[in-house]
Amino acid sequence: MSLITDIQKYSIHDGDGIRTTVFFKGCALRCQWCHNPETQNTGRELLCHTESCVGCGACVEICPAHAVCIQEGKAWTDREICTACGRCTEVCNLNLREIAGKEYTVDDLVKELKKDEMFYEESGGGVTLSGGEVMLADMDFVEAVAKRLKAAGIHVAIDTCGYAPRANFERLLPFVDLFLYDIKTMDTAVHKKYMGFGNEQILENLEYLNHAGADIYIRIPTIKGVNADEKSMRAILSYLKEKQIRVLQINLLAYHNTGSAKYARLGRAYEGDALCAPSGEEMQTFADLFQEAGYKVKIGG
Repeated sequence: MSLITDIQKYSIHDGDGIRTTVFFKGCALRCQWCHNPETQNTGRELLCHTESCVGCGACVEICPAHAVCIQEGKAWTDREICTACGRCTEVCNLNLREIAGKEYTVDDLVKELKKDEMFYEESGGGVTLSGGEVMLADMDFVEAVAKRLKAAGIHVAIDTCGYAPRANFERLLPFVDLFLYDIKTMDTAVHKKYMGFGNEQILENLEYLNHAGADIYIRIPTIKGVNADEKSMRAILSYLKEKQIRVLQINLLAYHNTGSAKYARLGRAYEGDALCAPSGEEMQTFADLFQEAGYKVKIGG
């Protein structure tokens, strides 16, 4: 069994063609702009639309952990006590409560993913295993899924930040067609400030995949104040050239805050309020920089 937060069908931003993207639970990094914060922690979590609550009290009465009470006319949940059992989601008539994290068996997940084989075949798409960080999930589970998909002739991509043990990459490599690999900054101090950890392990794993002959798309989340400047982009370019990383495509991903509302629903503060996206002109300048160096570049996923 493994915890999945979402299975997004007809995805066109997580690799080539029409894809189904699977979001696994758990990630070691804490990127300040993360738009899937519900995938960061490994366990099930409760999301609440507290601002729309009418204070009916149904969730208070049914909670077996006594984690919910009414404060100022709205249901408030003590997350230190909440077990994310989901009982409150069943009685909320306004559907203001949901649980992030549903258990799947390998058989159930593969069965669901194979439903759209026709779309994969017609579009040159496939399945993308993402997160959170899929390379930190139960590797028995992930390997079994990737192996089954590969055997069925379905293209398998891994969307990864690279912050995971090398052994996990070694184990999965035979069953993966493409790695969508994040590089956020070459400056390890900046990486630690905005992501929580340095980038040493990430770069080491990228170099391993390159030497192993993996197909790689480099994805660069592009954020003003973090890396959306010529110096930062040239540093990434110099690294790729120096290490002779064989990159099939570079994706420049402009910052967006579409996931910021999820933080309040998880009882957390969003730390990315000061961040913003580069202009279209700036994004094109960065794209031109990589294109002039001989790389295929796409702005967006």
